[in-house]
Amino acid sequence: MNPAAAQAANMIEAAHEDPLRPAYHFTAPAGWLNDPNGVGQVDGTYHLFYQYNPDGPFHDRIHWGHAVSEDLLHWRDRPIALAPSTGADREGCWSGVLVDDDGTPTIIYSGRADGRELPCLATGSADLDEWTPRAEPIIDAPPANHEITAFRDHCVWREAGRWRQLVGSGIAGAGGTAFLYESQDLRSWTELGTLVVGEAGDERLDDPDWTGTMWECVDFFRMSRGADGATASPDGTSDDEHLLIFSAWHEGHTLHPLVAIGSYDGRRFAIDRVQRLDLGGRHAYAPQSFRDESGRRIMWSWMQEGRDDAATDRAGWSGAMAMPRRLWLDENGYLCNTPVQELTGLRTARLRPTERNTTGGEPGGLEFAGTCVDMEFTAVLGAGGAVEVELFATPDGAERTVLQLRRDAVGLGVRLDRSDSTLAAGCDTSSHTGRIPGPGQRSNVRLLLDRSSLEVFINGVALTTRVYPTRPDADRIRVTVHGEARIESASAWELSGTEETGRALRP
Repeated sequence: MNPAAAQAANMIEAAHEDPLRPAYHFTAPAGWLNDPNGVGQVDGTYHLFYQYNPDGPFHDRIHWGHAVSEDLLHWRDRPIALAPSTGADREGCWSGVLVDDDGTPTIIYSGRADGRELPCLATGSADLDEWTPRAEPIIDAPPANHEITAFRDHCVWREAGRWRQLVGSGIAGAGGTAFLYESQDLRSWTELGTLVVGEAGDERLDDPDWTGTMWECVDFFRMSRGADGATASPDGTSDDEHLLIFSAWHEGHTLHPLVAIGSYDGRRFAIDRVQRLDLGGRHAYAPQSFRDESGRRIMWSWMQEGRDDAATDRAGWSGAMAMPRRLWLDENGYLCNTPVQELTGLRTARLRPTERNTTGGEPGGLEFAGTCVDMEFTAVLGAGGAVEVELFATPDGAERTVLQLRRDAVGLGVRLDRSDSTLAAGCDTSSHTGRIPGPGQRSNVRLLLDRSSLEVFINGVALTTRVYPTRPDADRIRVTVHGEARIESASAWELSGTEETGRALRP
């Protein structure tokens, strides 16, 4: 075996032996994974392209990995779609989208060369396995009349018989933005100005609502309210609310995803309100969505790591996808997200709980065991009542991640405490906090545990994070109620693993 092949084999072996590698979330064969790209469904088959470095678990010379599925759960690797060439993408093929150009699969992406990114194009075969990049960028420079902070990542759609494109950016001294372009053929583009400009103000890296100085991974679409509300590409003649999802960025800091909701007149987007897309911040970064053949708006996002580079280097892999989620607007105009319904197909054995008593001897909670688990319950919380859920906990509590729901005078608050989540050094153990909108005492809670990932859903509000327990007995799930609170209809299931066997770094 030559040295390169031996290195690849060692990296794959290390990745698949890591006990913290997710079992049912999508990961690359090994190496580095970041943003979801080119997500969509073609003739019944779901396609997931993604930012990928097959040479190691670090961000360098980014390729486009590619996988396909019929059920959004079980994925098969396809050949790498894009790799750095000698042209405008010689330093990396960065994020972009997949569109259908009158029967020709086409990727619009950011090619990186000479330290900057420009929009590039590649055309594909009918099966989306073979791709031919265009030698030159399709836009040869950022807008000249602005001092910009960055210029990359794309959203492309058809509107009024023409192609439209957004490129994520930021204007120095102002805030994040997306530049709007128009084209007849996807190759020659006319700039139409800024779609909208944010208000960055002073640097606020710790503020989960700060919109940053640059908007990455812009995603623009329209949607009507209701759980079964329709969704489609932007249309300036429609009265539907339009939504702009973006990831707030500042000088190399990947901060958090946000969604702006408002109206669109075909040239400009007027923001009515902005909300957090996920209370876990950077752990559900770079979201990209699409409308599937059933009419659902489905979103992918990147679960960034929370352990240091030395740990990911030993593990041989970095980054996973959050479970695909369905998006919808509730009757109050709040964007909700929950796991796609297909996920229940991974449920195997139903976990049997044991009843836990409070210190006073009265029944006060439940206990389950597992690290690849789908759990659901209803929490009924009166004034001052709270529910506490210990996750990935050891019997003695030396390692544990604690989710707390508490009803106060303002409403329902949520806190995820990671301070005791690991005994390892070099891990992010900061807490996540937020509010759950809406009145009422009942909250539907769903928890997805997968070895080092945790996704929480409460009444359509998501919180995604990463934790790194070190002990093999960190598998307890303990639910405790405090004050005026009770748990109803608690159920939990083990989930089966989905990773394809015999994977290669370069399929």
